[in-house]
Amino acid sequence: MSVIVIQTFELKQDKFEDGIKNLRLIQNFRNEQYDHRVELLSPISGEDHTYALVSTYEGLAEMELQNKKMFEDEEFKELIGEFFLENIVQGSIYSQLYRTITGLSKDSE
Repeated sequence: MSVIVIQTFELKQDKFEDGIKNLRLIQNFRNEQYDHRVELLSPISGEDHTYALVSTYEGLAEMELQNKKMFEDEEFKELIGEFFLENIVQGSIYSQLYRTITGLSKDSE
């Protein structure tokens, strides 16, 4: 069963260009270096400067393992630290965790 993490946050308007660039660097780094998939979502409606990172893991244990690896990686901590300190509105991060629902087997009613 997959675990999906959705993190929304508001980019500072005066740091918008730098924020998008940094987000793409974070997305590419995580997709290339770690065993999970990260997508960047931009708003179509709602708050114009609210973006989301969607991370998909094989399960909760895999999420824990990948997060441990990321936060032991100095290069990742440098990327994420700059992003959080310089490019987002303080207090705007909202994280949600979801898991997929497995289908019914043929024998289930």
